[in-house]
Amino acid sequence: MLKDFRIRTGAVIADGAQAFRGTSDKEQKKRFKRDRHKTKKVAVFRYAYYAPAFKYFAEQVLDCDYLALPQATRRTMELGIQHSADDVCTPFKHMMGDWIEALEGGADVLVQVGGPCRLGFYGEMQEEILRSLGYDFTMLNFSHGIEQGYVGWAKEVMKTVNPDINVPHGVKQLLACGSMMTKLDEARDLYMANAGFETERGSYRRAWEALLDAFSLCQTPKEIDIAFGSFMDRARSIKLDKPEHPIRIGIIGEMYTAIDMASNLDLDEKLMAMGVEVHRMLNFTNRYTRYNEPNLRRSISDYVAFDMGPTTTLTVAAAKRYAEEGFDGLVHAKCAGCTPEIDAIPVIRRVAEDYKIPVLYLTYDTETSDTGLMTRLEAFYDMLAMKKEASLR
Repeated sequence: MLKDFRIRTGAVIADGAQAFRGTSDKEQKKRFKRDRHKTKKVAVFRYAYYAPAFKYFAEQVLDCDYLALPQATRRTMELGIQHSADDVCTPFKHMMGDWIEALEGGADVLVQVGGPCRLGFYGEMQEEILRSLGYDFTMLNFSHGIEQGYVGWAKEVMKTVNPDINVPHGVKQLLACGSMMTKLDEARDLYMANAGFETERGSYRRAWEALLDAFSLCQTPKEIDIAFGSFMDRARSIKLDKPEHPIRIGIIGEMYTAIDMASNLDLDEKLMAMGVEVHRMLNFTNRYTRYNEPNLRRSISDYVAFDMGPTTTLTVAAAKRYAEEGFDGLVHAKCAGCTPEIDAIPVIRRVAEDYKIPVLYLTYDTETSDTGLMTRLEAFYDMLAMKKEASLR
């Protein structure tokens, strides 16, 4: 059997060599460039549940290998803290730990998607720190080239990594990547709203993990649609024991911490486990794909007269909408030192006073403990449950 394998392998190699010898110098150079770029390993920092979309971007848009990072550990954060200034925000430190572990794992390209806040200016600083540590890599910084418009930006982004890329095909696949992110957000919304009431514990979690696995194998827009349709069919078939008036909590706050499970210590999972219907307007889709700052500001004109910063308008708009829809409480999650969300807190307090809705303010740093978080969430839930029971009498 081993002999047959060697014979087949040798035949393939021989055929490949013969084909190579029969090509022109120009064709050989093209093939060399193509194969060289395919061996590049691309890494993106760990962020929430978007890893399948990051993989799709690396493989189908950039035509490179995707370097999947294992689950973050305490060492990851320690690396980030060690190589970051004390006064930078916690997401910066998370990313630095991710970058170092990615480079240790053989990454050639790091993708820094930036952000709507000062995180958008951090790419150059992170690159300088990593190079000072002796790492050799390419930093694909999404903050560069955006002034050219989306098509011009897409060309620059792709050609930074792979000059021989098929730009029209890459742009098409980039749109498919955005579609996958939107579908991930839609699936997560359904999951958070219902998983706390499933009759068979873990049903939604298994369906969600199956979707992530399916998305990680997708190579075309059609495959993305099929995987998503399969998840939706499976999710809708899960039996629920949901009360007529469940406790509903809206998560608001800073974009990185409010979404990323590692940063917020599984905030949404903890709430779902208590039997809560969880909503979070803040996600990639609502902040980028469907974001309309003027319309949002008009919806909160009683509280805000101008753009307060990165996700502050969306934070306040979400708080007001949840309050108007009769939600039982709000959880405001942010990292330590997040200036825009610090500015949003007084406005959220006004909304809370006007609509009589309780708010739990959570600030995360590198020392936030899981036990302390659970204590605060349980106390908040108990208060909301007593208030809910009294209102239904």
